[in-house]
Amino acid sequence: RTYAQFLPNTSRQDYLSGMIYNFAWVEAVEKMAGIPVPERALVARVILAEFNRIASHLLWIGAFLLDLGGWTPSLYTWDDREAILFLLESVTGSRLTYCTGRFGGLSRDLDPDFSRRARTVLTKLKDRWQEYEDLIEHNVIFIQRAKGVGVFSREQCQSFGVTGANLRAAGVPYDVRKVEPYGAYPRFQFDIPTRTESDAFARYWVRVQEMKQSVRIIEQALEQLPDGPILSEKGLGSKKRLRLPVGTQYYAVESARGAYGILLVSEGGTEPYRAKFRTPSYPNLAVLEDVMPGTMVADAVAILGSIDIIIPEIDR
Repeated sequence: RTYAQFLPNTSRQDYLSGMIYNFAWVEAVEKMAGIPVPERALVARVILAEFNRIASHLLWIGAFLLDLGGWTPSLYTWDDREAILFLLESVTGSRLTYCTGRFGGLSRDLDPDFSRRARTVLTKLKDRWQEYEDLIEHNVIFIQRAKGVGVFSREQCQSFGVTGANLRAAGVPYDVRKVEPYGAYPRFQFDIPTRTESDAFARYWVRVQEMKQSVRIIEQALEQLPDGPILSEKGLGSKKRLRLPVGTQYYAVESARGAYGILLVSEGGTEPYRAKFRTPSYPNLAVLEDVMPGTMVADAVAILGSIDIIIPEIDR
């Protein structure tokens, strides 16, 4: 398939943060082909990607608590996630597997009312943080099933290539958005939450704090969202298929589950000679080979649920 024909496949790898994967493919091709991207599109991508990150974390929290027998938190997280999905659907036309990225920008612009609606969703989210903490973090059953359970050592994380919140919960402040900045991320202020316990509770806590940082990023991006085109003229292209120069390139982004990398090999044709994807869920799951021996069978659900894997990334 050509570079453009492959676009719909990207979000199928991780259907919960498909927007980030879709943009990663677009940005990898743009970097290799030298396609410029308008400022409005760069900032809009950050807004959409961070909303997608929050939606993914919200679904994970609800599912994780359901695994541990807690029904009520999933109702809260589902409600908040729905508000985000309606917002993203108004831009992309999709609720789950997104394909709104285009080489040189986006398929369509944010509508004039988008910023107001986005701020309404952000207000709803910020009002909910304390409820989540009271409902989940002060629950004695959750604390007993999560604290001290499924501890990953830093050495295990490094040996298996664990990334994302699972690595940051082990005290390593590695986030691709900071260590290898891409897109418009360098212009925004945000922190990298970390814990040192590296247990199921720490992994939960890091993701909650990451949602707060995503809200912080979106608020800055909405303030800085410039006017102008959403797609560059070079990105629109001609009737000829896009050809990339001969070469090899690796491009990485920070997905909701960790470092997502794309290795592109071009021989100058209209299709990539090779496209290799480094998805975070596979190594994040593989570390359980070292972690699970010696643990209680009853804790298996808590440990597996805490690492937030997505099956298509592993089973592809």
